[in-house]
Amino acid sequence: MCVRISAMKLYAVLFTLCILLKYTDSRYVDWFPQNLVDKFTNKTSQITNYVREKGRSLKQFYVENVRKRITSYLNINQTEDVTDKPTRMRRKFHGYLEDARANDKKVFDVIAPERIEYNCNDNDPGIHMTTPQLIAQHGYSSESHTVVTSDGYILTIHRIPYSKNSTKTSPRKTVLLHHGLLGSSADWIIPGPDKALPYILSEAGYDVWLANVRGNTYSKAHISLNTDTFEFWNFTFHEVSQHDLPAVIDYIMDLKGWDTKINYIGHSMGTTVLFALLSTKTHYNKVLRAGFALAPVAYMTDIKSPIHLLAKYSDNIEYLFKLLGANEFLPPNAVLRWLSKHACEISKLEEAICENSMFVICGHDEGQFNKSLLPLILSHDPAGASTKTLVHYAQEIRTAGRFQQFDYGPDGNLKQYGSPSPPEYPIHKITLPIALISSQNDWLASDVDVTNLYVQLVNPIEHYIVPLEEFNHIDFLWAIDARKLVYNKLLELLEDGVSNSSPYVMQQLLDK
Repeated sequence: MCVRISAMKLYAVLFTLCILLKYTDSRYVDWFPQNLVDKFTNKTSQITNYVREKGRSLKQFYVENVRKRITSYLNINQTEDVTDKPTRMRRKFHGYLEDARANDKKVFDVIAPERIEYNCNDNDPGIHMTTPQLIAQHGYSSESHTVVTSDGYILTIHRIPYSKNSTKTSPRKTVLLHHGLLGSSADWIIPGPDKALPYILSEAGYDVWLANVRGNTYSKAHISLNTDTFEFWNFTFHEVSQHDLPAVIDYIMDLKGWDTKINYIGHSMGTTVLFALLSTKTHYNKVLRAGFALAPVAYMTDIKSPIHLLAKYSDNIEYLFKLLGANEFLPPNAVLRWLSKHACEISKLEEAICENSMFVICGHDEGQFNKSLLPLILSHDPAGASTKTLVHYAQEIRTAGRFQQFDYGPDGNLKQYGSPSPPEYPIHKITLPIALISSQNDWLASDVDVTNLYVQLVNPIEHYIVPLEEFNHIDFLWAIDARKLVYNKLLELLEDGVSNSSPYVMQQLLDK
């Protein structure tokens, strides 16, 4: 220890001597060998220049190369910031919430600019097209149909009735595709012919229908409510499952005949509304032929998405509505810039990707992402959603393990449901054959939660896990290898329809 202290004293003396040589008149230091002074000064200059060339300050250089070595040598324990990234994000988010509450503002007024301009290539005319126009541009027949729900929302759904070179005479199997949160029918067709699922299904002999949920780009209308009112946006995925989805299914059946069997393919929230529908309006288990859930979302106990940051506050609905806005969540010109900075470690070239709310919430797989699609994606997404839907999902996360209806609090639940807690969706009442298709890198549909869902299904077809570890939530729509990794398997499952090993099917056979 004495040796260490002596060494430290020597360093201190040398440092003091250098200062004196630097600022003392030269005539008082003639006794010191000038060649040593020059040599030491030159060496110091070289070190300083080297540090500057490397873009680091002298202070940083000292911390990294001197202080750490000294403290290590002297066995001095220092408290270092070892806080993990999620914890830092939560602290940052909490700071934004406190700032918003203190200044009586919405949280996005505090953390996001009014508008973000994307420097994307605008030469593609598709960025200005609607879903039917994109379909027509790709050489397919397209139709738009208007559906009115039982509670007055006016939905526009789209259809590809025939394949590209069809004679329009042969009967075709029916499939209904339902988009996810913040999405629209456009999501399915953005990759174009030979790559987008609707075109692949059309060429395989299917009459393809594309749903649009209330409040998005194509379904922003009501027979009596204005779109800028709370009443219009007072819905979650539950109302979609009880009104929108039944209206769309009934419309297709009315048009094609009630002997038609509809295959249902949902992505993300499109799977949530299917599970909610089949478990509450159980007769639809017999109306549909089979369900195919891509990135299925029901139970939410293991979530990587930054949406879990909202879960802590989901029991205070009024507070969240005040912070997020009580009506539409993230209209197209508003984004979560703060989340993009903290949740996405990306290059400047890809900054626009993680400034888009869909990527922020769902994740981004750089290896499978076709960057040439970015202008189209940014022009169509996000397509709109209610804040209440986001709050509902946040509640699912907070109540870990419960797939339930919206929680209004004890008093509100008593008024709404007649009990202090919201009712769970009875998964055991779902008898429709259902296949689950998930991935390991999904921020919203983890292996744990999807497996939990699968084991509770009465009539499962299969649980297929995409054989690519990096595959994520959005990749089911836009991945470069989506056809090879997902759609080919999906076509096989569609052709089979049900599993011969299904317990439900086996029981039916035994009953006969």
